[in-house]
Amino acid sequence: MIPRTLFDADLDGFRDSVRKFLEQEAAPYHEQWEKDGQVSRELWQKAGELGFLCPTMPEEYGGVGADFRYSAVVMEEVSRAGLSGIGWTLHSDIVAPYILNHGSEEQKKNYLPKMASGEIITAIAMSEPGAGSDLQGVKTTALKDGDHYILNGSKTFITNGQMADLVIVVAKTDPKEGAKGISLLLVETAWEGFEKGQNLNKVGMKAQDTSELFFQDVKVPVTNLLGKMEGQGFFQLMQELPAERLQIGLTAIAAAEAAWQWTLDYVKERKAFGKPVIKFQNTRFKMAEMKAEITAARVFTDRCLELHLDKKLDIPTAAMLKQYTTDLQCRVMDECVQLHGGYGYMWEYPIARAWADSRVQRIYGGTNEIMKEIVARAF
Repeated sequence: MIPRTLFDADLDGFRDSVRKFLEQEAAPYHEQWEKDGQVSRELWQKAGELGFLCPTMPEEYGGVGADFRYSAVVMEEVSRAGLSGIGWTLHSDIVAPYILNHGSEEQKKNYLPKMASGEIITAIAMSEPGAGSDLQGVKTTALKDGDHYILNGSKTFITNGQMADLVIVVAKTDPKEGAKGISLLLVETAWEGFEKGQNLNKVGMKAQDTSELFFQDVKVPVTNLLGKMEGQGFFQLMQELPAERLQIGLTAIAAAEAAWQWTLDYVKERKAFGKPVIKFQNTRFKMAEMKAEITAARVFTDRCLELHLDKKLDIPTAAMLKQYTTDLQCRVMDECVQLHGGYGYMWEYPIARAWADSRVQRIYGGTNEIMKEIVARAF
């Protein structure tokens, strides 16, 4: 085994705390949350009390000022446990950095402490019915009217959409422009004209609330513009997307590692033709192939994590990571289902849920086809 050198004793202790918390406070309830279509708010609040939300935020904004490795631990443990309903990563490591890196002091003081405590839950609204990975094609508009923007449009596939109290909305403040016309707005879901649509019925990730959002003449104070001026939204998105794709890679490999271990345990116990399934050469070879690929991908992922910690993770490398790890995750899940036989297709087995959950990883954060295009443009 290749040791992971990024994590010291303090981080190992933190990992143990996260793992125990998830075993006690999440795993026993996840099946019910799948039926409910969302996790409980109580889980968010308990996580906030223990410092599991927004750990990288400075202490003055309610965090603990930890480095990104602490966030990586949280997302790995959530993914490894198959708790796909928990939307902490988007809240803590996508939305919070947008506000920290691009928000005004007023915005940071108003929202970040409440995010760290779990008092408010957040989302980011990029995708639209007619614009997924093509961010320049968004139709949602935010037109200035005095000291407010008037927000109109709709979004879809929004993680944390049902539970969100605050949403970063990608909108056109200048509809005549392409990328230069995009801005990001901090929009509170309680404001008049903001409507949450249905909780979408997905193939997997059943406990994760994923919603449509609608904006009908929502009045957004100009002070809730993210950034110093209009038209900075596309640049802000491009700055933050490599970190998001690293996070997807981290969760992909953690999930693949867990699936491999579940499968190893299963094939050692399951018998066919009078002997354990692991005794068949095909099983051993498949397990060995997956182990080699997962190990290689883990080394690549940890190296990208190191680059991110040094602020050197570039857009093409993050795109390669996201594409490679999520393709591998899906291959591993498929092989593991096959090795479970008919039981692998039963929902009560973790591998079945992990298989269903994994497929979307190749789509969100930018489709893997878009990732290949990003890499190719850097040649």
